[in-house]
Amino acid sequence: MIVHAAAARVRASDLSVSVGAAPEPEAWDALFAASATPHPHYARQTIAAHQAAGMLPAAVSFVTVHRGDRLSALLPFAFRRDLTGLGGRVARPFLSPLVTATTPLVIDGPERAATVAALVTGLEQASGGRAWRWPLLPVQDGVIPEMLAAMRARGWAIGTVAAFERPVMERRKDHTAFLAGHPNRSRFKDLRRRARRLGEIGSLAHVSATHGPDLAALVAAFLALERRGWKGEAGTAMACRPETETLARALFTDVSGPVAVRADALTLDGRPIAVSLALIAGGTATLLKTAYDEDLRNHAPGLLLEADIVRVCHETGFADRLDSATLDGSALEDLYRERTQVAELIALPPGDRTLSLERRLRLARFEHEAHAAAKRALRRR
Repeated sequence: MIVHAAAARVRASDLSVSVGAAPEPEAWDALFAASATPHPHYARQTIAAHQAAGMLPAAVSFVTVHRGDRLSALLPFAFRRDLTGLGGRVARPFLSPLVTATTPLVIDGPERAATVAALVTGLEQASGGRAWRWPLLPVQDGVIPEMLAAMRARGWAIGTVAAFERPVMERRKDHTAFLAGHPNRSRFKDLRRRARRLGEIGSLAHVSATHGPDLAALVAAFLALERRGWKGEAGTAMACRPETETLARALFTDVSGPVAVRADALTLDGRPIAVSLALIAGGTATLLKTAYDEDLRNHAPGLLLEADIVRVCHETGFADRLDSATLDGSALEDLYRERTQVAELIALPPGDRTLSLERRLRLARFEHEAHAAAKRALRRR
């Protein structure tokens, strides 16, 4: 269980700002249900799954905003030693291999603007004047434009380390409407050709599960497929480490909470050859992980499954929006029609600027280049 404890509060109008332990479960769930951008990564059950897997740092704290007894905003964060601080500590929103967006949870409605302003006050208080390094922030979505504007109004210096366009899909009235005028119709034609060739090997089917033994079986199939592929060879598959395997099993299960779970699979003669795992909240399905049988890579089973998920989403309405949860250069750019900008920012609150924003940005970009080179080397092995 997440430990809940009282934290010191600073009054801001009729809102109170706290930096301390996690809020009470009921208040947390209520905020999630009422938030402007209810992404699954900072939901109570997601954070609890990380804790169960031993992947929630002991030093994690929460910036929270309350109006009376009601929780109005929340951001989990921790300090870490970082190159952009020349080895000194910087603040960073909670991040893990399964976190693909770091937007604070902020209540929607008439008090939204005041809550955002109070949250920015809390961010200053939380960092104690230190820099924030903020990865995977959807800078055009939800409350983020308001938060960045409030920061700049208070004298924060903000710079972009890197940015990319993440594919998203807004559901149309039906799949035919989605395909009509699609800029990459040739890609769907190619996938239909690949599906026909794969169908010559055996019987193809799409299956999905949201609970019970069927869900557990698809999660196990995902873990096995990922481990047999290049990620397993590189040691980065979730099943390669006990804590990440535990996280996958704890997160993608039908526990009670505001976030629903879904697994989709493409099967060949009943055997899963591609599996996708998603979290669904606020009408958006976040497609967090996909693995496929790399012996069949010429048939593109992963992309065939992704195209099937688009079709099934239109047919069943299990979500209004699909979030690819990808990094830059995703193959889903050919399938999804919309984009949202995701950026890594460095934000300096008012105060000591001994290490300038420009220098911190250069250090962060150097680090990005080194990581990209290492990843390319791993994939060539």
